[in-house]
Amino acid sequence: MLTRLKVNGFKNLMNVDVRFGPFTCIAGANGVGKSNLFDAIHFLSALADQTLIDAALSVRTGTVRSLFHRIGDEYASEMSFEAEMIVPQEGIDDLGQEAKASITFLRYSLVLAYRMSDSRRSLGSLEILKEELTHITLGDANKHLLFPHSLEWRKSAVVGVRRSPYFISTEGTDANRAIKLHQDGGSSGRPLSRSAANLPRTILSNANAAESPTVLLARREMQSWRLLQLEPSSLRKPDEYTAPTHLDMDGSHLAATLYHLARQNRDGTSSEEEDSEVYGQIASRLSELIQDVREVWIDRDEQRELLTLQVKGHDKTSHSSRVLSDGTLRFLALAVLELDPETQGVLCLEEPENGIHPGRIPAILRLLQDITTDVSMPIGLDNPLRQVIINTHSPSVVMQIPDDSLLVAELRETVANGKRFHRACFGSLPDTWRAKAPDGVVLVPRGVLISYLNPVVAPEPMENNRYSNGLQPARQTHWKTRRVVDRPDLQPLLPFGAEIE
Repeated sequence: MLTRLKVNGFKNLMNVDVRFGPFTCIAGANGVGKSNLFDAIHFLSALADQTLIDAALSVRTGTVRSLFHRIGDEYASEMSFEAEMIVPQEGIDDLGQEAKASITFLRYSLVLAYRMSDSRRSLGSLEILKEELTHITLGDANKHLLFPHSLEWRKSAVVGVRRSPYFISTEGTDANRAIKLHQDGGSSGRPLSRSAANLPRTILSNANAAESPTVLLARREMQSWRLLQLEPSSLRKPDEYTAPTHLDMDGSHLAATLYHLARQNRDGTSSEEEDSEVYGQIASRLSELIQDVREVWIDRDEQRELLTLQVKGHDKTSHSSRVLSDGTLRFLALAVLELDPETQGVLCLEEPENGIHPGRIPAILRLLQDITTDVSMPIGLDNPLRQVIINTHSPSVVMQIPDDSLLVAELRETVANGKRFHRACFGSLPDTWRAKAPDGVVLVPRGVLISYLNPVVAPEPMENNRYSNGLQPARQTHWKTRRVVDRPDLQPLLPFGAEIE
């Protein structure tokens, strides 16, 4: 679970400090930096699993250099990240060895610089200037977890004791800079490289259960930070019997995942018989989006060994996933994720309202919030440690988001080193838990919020029905058109009960 993220020098994210709760909605206009924040989360996740260059190329960008903040033709010299997170207590490394964290509340810091290459064909490279992993003590946990939660939840999420401050540390400068990995017992650590500048990947990405189980579990947590990009073409495909039983980021293996959940017992073991209760839960959830839903199940094609998702209406007509709408398929995928106890970590989703009727937006928002961990009860198989972060520019979504869950993204003019530029800011509403943070607080101006609650703006009329250059339009409309929002019968229902001008 990602509880706080600081980013500086990554794309248009300069001195960004964002605190996250179980469910967070980031609202903002196009091009203000909502997706860049998601890219920063994705980049950290990729760095926990890939080389520096491969992680950089996996981000939505043209080149490695373009990851760095730019003003005109001048790029920032470095970019830094600091993430506070709650990691799982137990896990398994790449060799199947079991690991148990000595403490589960950690802070990971990383500073990267761009290094030019002598070859014109090279993309350049990234250099690690600093990498650290430290812990946050149990006594300080309550100061960092500002969102409302129960004592029982915190005791189940934040466990363990650690005396030595570092799990990963950086010592020395320039050519003498070395990064050390410290064992869970608190040893002084051993240098992993004579020069950190030559490391092709982060130390955290190489962690295993034998050397440092806590570092391994930090790596597993960061690997679970996923950017969901549910593609209808992937959601529609049937699955082979041997397909993976977990939903991919693009929505692949929806049928296999649901079929696996229907055959899984409460103790986590599999059975040959399917559980109709699981299908019933999915059908019940889908009926919140589509009223004409009676049954959902997985059809087994024994001859071709394929699994296909089926939906039946009240008229007893069956429809396969191939003919379901895009919005319905995305909703189904999220409903399946909610029931999968092995789905943990951070789920980032852009514009979840796409393909959803405005009247059904409350249904998908309820579903997204139900996916997250319930902070009123202890973490367990029925309450996995996971959170959801969405972004949107839809007023219909913003109007229905809980105050505590809303962050508003906007561009603010900033001057640094004598240069003026715009940077992304993420503000919270007054009188919410984020506003009570001791530092890094940005409050949303009232005018910005009102633009979401009263969003329709009339187009400016052309003076004398002419263009700005004084020429007459080629074709003129001689009758006055009326917008839907101008209807007199709708005026009393508008926000604030006033006519939109």
